[in-house]
Amino acid sequence: MKLKFNIIAFLVVATLFSCKKGAEEKTLETYKYSEKGIVVNCDQFDLKLLNEALFSFEDDILKAYGQTNQTATPNLTRAYSQFIRNAMYNRAKYADIVSPHSAKIFEVLKSKEALWNLNDPNTKLNYQSSIMTCISDNMLDKSLKTTMNALIETNSMSPKLFGPALQSNYGAAIRDKYLSTYVALEFYYGKLFDVDLSKVSEKPESKVDFNKIPKE
Repeated sequence: MKLKFNIIAFLVVATLFSCKKGAEEKTLETYKYSEKGIVVNCDQFDLKLLNEALFSFEDDILKAYGQTNQTATPNLTRAYSQFIRNAMYNRAKYADIVSPHSAKIFEVLKSKEALWNLNDPNTKLNYQSSIMTCISDNMLDKSLKTTMNALIETNSMSPKLFGPALQSNYGAAIRDKYLSTYVALEFYYGKLFDVDLSKVSEKPESKVDFNKIPKE
């Protein structure tokens, strides 16, 4: 009888562990931007997912903020400028900006527990994670890199403290895809934890060459 009980208990624990593991290991079924290649190389993370998240984010903000009128060509420089400003002052309407594809990416990113710190009242992003170490080590802009690393080292990094420096040099995010990835994770995907994504709809298509650096 005792042996039978132990076997049942083992099976229950194994089943619960299997379910928990399965819930944590979410994967993305469709990649829309794989032809763009790998522009952010952080080998401690799923590179294909990370780069897909970046390109999907840029396409979303391009559609939301990249045009000044109906006939103008979407401009990624303007999109970054407007998005960062709106995100900084809590004016970004994420439910209107996010695409169904980005919502699916977020569900996968959300399952990467090491990426997030949900107990921090100032940010959802875990600044002690390996991906943030990769981003801060590989950023191109020396001033922003110095500021970020100093804030991380003193355990005081937050969007509120780093945001003003980023806002005054938003153009760097277009040239520097590691900085772009930080913007995407902190000011976009990290904000989706508090957004109802159940009614997200597809946005009109916009064409843009993500490998071409727009003139500022």
